[in-house]
Amino acid sequence: MLIVFSGTGNSLRVARELQRHAGGETVILGGERLLNPGKETLEVTEEGEPVIWVMPVYSWGIPPVMERFISKVRFKGAPQCPHYVVLTCGDDIGYADNCWRKLVGRRGWTPRGSFSVAMPNTYVCMKGFDVDSTDIEAGKMAAMPGRVEEIASAIKRKFSDDDVVRGAGAWWKTYLIRPFFNAFCTSPHKFRASDRCTGCSTCALSCPMDNITMKDSRPAWGRDCAFCLRCYHICPHHAVEYGDTTLHKGQKQVFRSDL
Repeated sequence: MLIVFSGTGNSLRVARELQRHAGGETVILGGERLLNPGKETLEVTEEGEPVIWVMPVYSWGIPPVMERFISKVRFKGAPQCPHYVVLTCGDDIGYADNCWRKLVGRRGWTPRGSFSVAMPNTYVCMKGFDVDSTDIEAGKMAAMPGRVEEIASAIKRKFSDDDVVRGAGAWWKTYLIRPFFNAFCTSPHKFRASDRCTGCSTCALSCPMDNITMKDSRPAWGRDCAFCLRCYHICPHHAVEYGDTTLHKGQKQVFRSDL
């Protein structure tokens, strides 16, 4: 079983590629399933089947919305299965895999191997951060299928170690910078629509948290934001802004299961 959370599609692309090698059911998290993780029960149909979590790295940790999901989801058969995590990142992951291991361990499940996959950068909400150049993005995408094949092979061998790129200052990034970032730099109140907005509602229809509503043909952001930036990257008119920090920055093409 693959359990996938993806904002702009990096993790979903990796999951689709991984499914080609590993097979099994794919559960894509979004909407009610993500907002109310205790409402639905996931079930592993085959005892001992690998459970593979696929998600992006946010600020050198796992997305807060996934912390909540893992903590609250009802999961029949999970204690009898080995759990793996595949983390997509622009460059490095810090100790995001350790954050996942602790959450899975608290549920009484067995965390096994962890892996990272470099994918196109999507974070644009601070100065100095932008999407990758065309060449860098193309290089990452070209390398992804081979990397995923390596991961699938390792899971079949019951790999039980960390095969990740931590980067410099990993401990500081995850355990000092990340808590500050999550507390003070992820508020949705800075999202707005510029004059380029046509009221097409693409952002509202695409939000995995159902957090955007249309008011007088303009998007309005609520409080339940995963800060995945899908709304920013998917806007066909590049009309979604986050304060002044996203001005003149690029967009990444969004990959979705329904496109």
